[in-house]
Amino acid sequence: MRRRIVKGKWLWVLPIVLTALLLVSACAPAPITPPSGEKVVEIGDLTPLTGGASSAEQPCHQGRLDYVKYFNDEKGIPGVTIKVVWLDMGREMGRFISGYRVLVDREVPLIFSNDTTSLETLRSNFERDQIPFVTGSATGPGVYPPGWIYCATSTFGEATTAVFDYFMENWKENRAPRLQFFSSDSPFGRGPAEEGSKYAESIGFEVLPIELAGYVVIDATPQLLRIQEREADLVYIQNIIPAAGPIMRDVERLGLHDKMQFSGNEYAVGETLIRMAPVAVEGFLTPKGLPWFDETEIPGVKTMVDRQLKYHGKVQEAPEYAGGWVYGAILCEAVERALEEVGYDNLDGPAVKRALESMKDFDIDEMVKITFGPERRRGSRSFAAYQVQGGNLVRVSDWRDVPILVP
Repeated sequence: MRRRIVKGKWLWVLPIVLTALLLVSACAPAPITPPSGEKVVEIGDLTPLTGGASSAEQPCHQGRLDYVKYFNDEKGIPGVTIKVVWLDMGREMGRFISGYRVLVDREVPLIFSNDTTSLETLRSNFERDQIPFVTGSATGPGVYPPGWIYCATSTFGEATTAVFDYFMENWKENRAPRLQFFSSDSPFGRGPAEEGSKYAESIGFEVLPIELAGYVVIDATPQLLRIQEREADLVYIQNIIPAAGPIMRDVERLGLHDKMQFSGNEYAVGETLIRMAPVAVEGFLTPKGLPWFDETEIPGVKTMVDRQLKYHGKVQEAPEYAGGWVYGAILCEAVERALEEVGYDNLDGPAVKRALESMKDFDIDEMVKITFGPERRRGSRSFAAYQVQGGNLVRVSDWRDVPILVP
């Protein structure tokens, strides 16, 4: 009976199973074969290279890979090569979990990810497995209570204060300005809106009811019409460019860009957004923790731009790329410090955690200084307000430490 079922009804299963096995093999990271006599340290990378957030994460991922290449080729650790083992998790928690288990089994001592929801949900797993995570997606639960997640900067909510302070300093009317958050319906959107709203109220803003959208926006007309009815003075977009682009296109179409001031987080505006809505984005404000690509008088910016030209033949002026470059620097520095303490054979997650917490004013070629510690999970608190002027991002305020809003 069994043979008849296999030969009859169930024979079609075999090619599907074989195809699935081939796909799994193709997607799994291949073992790394180092050059003869060379030692390799693998660091993990769980990133959504497909799905709704992919167009924002791809340049960030490239920035990390480029910095690691630059580090290995031009700085380096004698006798050791750092390799990035990356897995596409498509912003799906199930894929994040399975990818995480793959990396745990490979005994990587350090992982990077920007997936806010997964990081917040699974933080107890990182402590159990004793694997530190570095992230550029800083939220309240990422920085407090201090655990195994290390954020490159202050939280997105704390960063808003650089724009709110600048706006309030230049407010001329005899009434409280009205602030409107337009955020992604996720921890990445809601958390910063809650943090930023409390601060904004404390300095005199009237905060309007939050408007929500997905990571990818098709049509923002309903939300923008409600924002228009509320007569917002400052609109802050807490989302990534796949949402900010369509939002600002609709702002332009509805003629709202002359009626209110638009702004958004550091990763909402770059050359892509400027190309998508060149009229509406003029005057757009953003809090930046990193200098812009044309500030090549800063050694780190010049190095980053030069290596982009060398590796890719062009410069991609994406804020996510600059972020990825800096995250790569933090990852490499942590590995180098851990190796100096415990050696190659004893390298593990706790050693890398101690290395991260030993960083004090780690200077990434004058782009930013990173400090972590046993109770500190914000690598840098320094931000400035930038504005789109003539199609370019221009700094319009001094660099200053933003306040701590969490807890």
